[in-house]
Amino acid sequence: MRRASLAPVAVPPDPGLAELSPDQRLRRLELTVTRRLNGLLHGQYRGLLPGPGSEPAGSREYRPGEDEVRRMDWAVTARTAVPHVRQVDADRELTTWLLVDASASMEFGTAELDKRELAVAAVAAVGFLTAGVGNRLGAQVLRADGVRRFPARSGRTHLFGLLRMLLTAPRTSGPGDRSPGGSPELADGLNALHRVANQRGLVVVVSDFLDGLPDDPDHPPPWEATLRRLSVRHQVLAIEVTDPRELELPDVGLITLVDPETGRHREVSTSDRRLRERYAEAAAAQREQVRQALRRSAATHLALRTDRDWGADIVRHVHAQRRMAAAPARIARGGAA
Repeated sequence: MRRASLAPVAVPPDPGLAELSPDQRLRRLELTVTRRLNGLLHGQYRGLLPGPGSEPAGSREYRPGEDEVRRMDWAVTARTAVPHVRQVDADRELTTWLLVDASASMEFGTAELDKRELAVAAVAAVGFLTAGVGNRLGAQVLRADGVRRFPARSGRTHLFGLLRMLLTAPRTSGPGDRSPGGSPELADGLNALHRVANQRGLVVVVSDFLDGLPDDPDHPPPWEATLRRLSVRHQVLAIEVTDPRELELPDVGLITLVDPETGRHREVSTSDRRLRERYAEAAAAQREQVRQALRRSAATHLALRTDRDWGADIVRHVHAQRRMAAAPARIARGGAA
């Protein structure tokens, strides 16, 4: 069962944005992404993150529980007496697979964007950053009415078709809008992605990762095992999308909390300080569950919030990943010299 946190009823989207046609919204999104990520869209980088691929790119220290033993760089390990693993640059032709969570819990937002709009922005950033001659992009979108699949293809037309579908997808007004068979689970989407992503490449999962989180933090969520299997073959980037009101409640008196997946309502008084503290503690514990599950899955974790500058967060993340990849290579070259 999909587990979604209870949250205050969200404010409606920006009326000015809603009045724009899909093509106008798509154009605005393209301009926003290219302007904010301008420094990353140019240069000799072949993909969003360093690797996976086949061209040697130095070594770095081995991280237990995250790295595969078969990637050990025994020459550097013997020379430095510290375990190192080989790194490789991304292949010239990169296949990127996206799993986008567009379920009811992603339609919540109390800042400038709701979570679904932020997810679309993240998809646009991934699409533009991985675009290139020969590169392909495929996607599976988890919606309340089922799964929408996009085969891996290249070209801006294909990317724009995916973005247009995400921007124009009907929103869920209640539990009755879901498909008769029930909403697709995140684990189901990952299993389907594992079946079609045969060529080694990049897998990007955009979600709030609240699906199936167990009450016992010692038990892994149902999607963790498949995500770990994907990480063995692919480089996996997990983009976690959150809203500030999912993390803490403001003192605004009596409010209505609603579970967007079931439609269940509950009125609470936020004037109760102890209630706000318990809510924040539970939300923090929930997010820690997600972080630990992603870490055990060996996925690179990028957290985006609806009240933050998502473009700046993506730029900082990409630069940090590239610095981490470049530093061990420089050290290894220095040691060899």
